[in-house]
Amino acid sequence: MPAALKFTGEDKDLTLDELAEFVKRARKAGVPGENPVRAELSTSGKIKEVVVAFDEDED
Repeated sequence: MPAALKFTGEDKDLTLDELAEFVKRARKAGVPGENPVRAELSTSGKIKEVVVAFDEDED
């Protein structure tokens, strides 16, 4: 598995500000913009965690 940037919310669910911070950090780390973002959702459909690979995701 390639190296990845993983981000979780301070509380149980990610806020819009936290998601924006994730994107900012991914861009600063040089993650290609076309790489897919994977998310873990709660049973209510809220985002709990997001992950993006530093290299192109072959999966």
